[in-house]
Amino acid sequence: MEDNNNGTNSPAGTPATSSAGFKADFLRRVRENKRSRWIRFSAVMLVFLLWVIWMGNPWLLLGAILLFDIYITGYIPFTWWKRSRSKEVRGIMSWVDAIVYALVLVYFVFAFIGQNYQIPSSSLEKTLLTGDYLFVDKTVYGPRVPMTPVYFPLVHNELPFGLGKSYLDSPSVEYHRLKGRRGVEAGDIVVFNFPAGDTVMTKVTNPDYYTLKRWKGEAALLANPEEFGQKIWRPVDRRENYVKRCVGLPGQRIKIVDGIIHIDGEPFEIVPENVQFNYFYQVNGAPLTEEEFERMGIPVADRGLADLDQVTPEQLGMLGYKVNEDGSVPPIYVSPMTAAMVEEAEKNPRIGKIERQEAAPETIYALFPEAISADWTRADYGGADGIWIPKKGVALKMNRAAWDIYGRTIRVYENNPTAEFRDGQFYLDGKPQDYYTFRMDYYFMMGDNRDNSLDSRYWGFVPEDHIVGTPLRVLISFDRDKGLFNGKIRWDRILRDANPDK
Repeated sequence: MEDNNNGTNSPAGTPATSSAGFKADFLRRVRENKRSRWIRFSAVMLVFLLWVIWMGNPWLLLGAILLFDIYITGYIPFTWWKRSRSKEVRGIMSWVDAIVYALVLVYFVFAFIGQNYQIPSSSLEKTLLTGDYLFVDKTVYGPRVPMTPVYFPLVHNELPFGLGKSYLDSPSVEYHRLKGRRGVEAGDIVVFNFPAGDTVMTKVTNPDYYTLKRWKGEAALLANPEEFGQKIWRPVDRRENYVKRCVGLPGQRIKIVDGIIHIDGEPFEIVPENVQFNYFYQVNGAPLTEEEFERMGIPVADRGLADLDQVTPEQLGMLGYKVNEDGSVPPIYVSPMTAAMVEEAEKNPRIGKIERQEAAPETIYALFPEAISADWTRADYGGADGIWIPKKGVALKMNRAAWDIYGRTIRVYENNPTAEFRDGQFYLDGKPQDYYTFRMDYYFMMGDNRDNSLDSRYWGFVPEDHIVGTPLRVLISFDRDKGLFNGKIRWDRILRDANPDK
């Protein structure tokens, strides 16, 4: 903290004997400041005023009074400890002062400028790799004013060592986004809060609560707190952070045909260079070695063996796979690959037949919306007409099909807990309505690792109030399959563009 300007200011708590005495004391404090202090105050005040203008809230100008006292008048004795006779008190408080000052600075930088995030999964490989640490710019779309403003700035939603939540539920602030440089565009890689993360079991966050509830039933979850923890609700900005690519914008209609995304009936024009699909590939001879897998660019987590329990050698032979004379089958792997990786594999004499894995209807994770997606697959999604992505200000005719798709969006994301559909009619606040007008924009997000990404195909739309920012650069990257002195740090990824396809 800034030291108040001199040691002659009246002690805290000394009452002013008269208005004239207070005025004289005030003017004395102002006059006794050095020029350098006025320069520092002016610089801080300029930044503060720009921030207030950006926030668009004139009530924040009251903070100027506090800044003036901190830098100029010194009535509030923030730096009382500097006049202490105890060396220990001065030493300890100097550290406390520095830490508090740093935390306040970090709070504002993380909230309004940007911060680092780690890629924990492979849903965007090979564009972004597991172990990448990203700097996420919050100013591009406009920073979101913290909705839970009282929180510890160095952690997201849980304090370390099981100390509990890192934030206070109250006070809370209504969603408001400051002016940014542009909106979300098709093809952007976006960091956002997980929409289905509003309710969580504290000991199991993956799979999410709603998937666990579908698998086991809510009663089983609540009856086993030692396994699943407690059921809690999290505010929007404290939900888990996800990173995906935006493939559908508000008001567009999305459909996937044989893995190809279609927007408003036309193929999606932005196809990432490193988009991946799952491929079966058979090996000639002995199983692939570690070195061979590395040359192919396939990490340990992606080196899966195909499940052949339900397929006979005769059937495999009819499909074009090699079967040995003794009836044994050389190893058949399944891994996500880019088009370039497939091309190289086809040239490799060690690789026999290679073909793309055909997507089957989901049996473990239900596709969104579960009520009408039974016959869809991750590669053929959206039915005959596709799914319309909600847009702010657009009124949608509400029938049973519309409710099946947008019911959760209306109830949870748009905060209409009383909304329901019964007896063939949509009700809002107990009143029958034929249309619903959306209050926010929504987006459809997908991973580049198309067959191994739990994304909007599984949990639906991303509301605008969940958007955090867009990654700018890879700060550093660690390969989880390597040792510290054996290539763990991916030096070639440091400061690499985090969104190379835009």
